[in-house]
Amino acid sequence: MIVLAGITLAAIIIALVLWLLLTRRLREKYAALWLIIGLGVLVLGAVPQLLLTLTSALGVQVPANLLFSIAIVLLLGVSLHLSWELSQAEDEIRRVAEEAAISRAEIERLSARLDRLETASGDEPGDRRSTSSAGTD
Repeated sequence: MIVLAGITLAAIIIALVLWLLLTRRLREKYAALWLIIGLGVLVLGAVPQLLLTLTSALGVQVPANLLFSIAIVLLLGVSLHLSWELSQAEDEIRRVAEEAAISRAEIERLSARLDRLETASGDEPGDRRSTSSAGTD
């Protein structure tokens, strides 16, 4: 019964990750980690003696302790990776916001200069017709 539950859980994880990949809701770099986790659960579900062998080889007394330790390490790794990705995204957002602010300031400066030039030539601000076409009406 436990073997069947492990295999079912692994199949659900792998199917869900593949579905998220196909619908473009999960990027490949994140999917790789979850596929590895799913395959690990599949192997442990299909070969439960492997966990017992690893437990005795590593000197852990209870297989559940080894399983929880592995899960905690994986979750810490995922958390660290996502924190790194978030930091990268914040830096990129800040850079794009700064570029947008610089562009907006440049547009406002050029717009003010254009308004001053139109006012100096006698045109109404915002009237984009040239003076040569205005006289032909």
